[in-house]
Amino acid sequence: MSTPITRRAWLATAVQAEPSPVTTHRAAELLATSPWPTSGRNTARKDLRALAARGVLAAVDTAGRRTYTTTPLPDRSAA
Repeated sequence: MSTPITRRAWLATAVQAEPSPVTTHRAAELLATSPWPTSGRNTARKDLRALAARGVLAAVDTAGRRTYTTTPLPDRSAA
């Protein structure tokens, strides 16, 4: 039996696989190919914001646009 996965967990994995930061538009495109294809832009925006609040993704403002990328791992060499 397969392990059930949530939409946000699926989106976090998809964003981590992207080579560049993800916009809301790109997240909506990713969700269109997911097990939740009816999820729209507003759902993608809320999911990205929630994942950033939990520390799974990092929100970055570039050129006046909000994008999301994977959270950098803490630097352990300074310790």
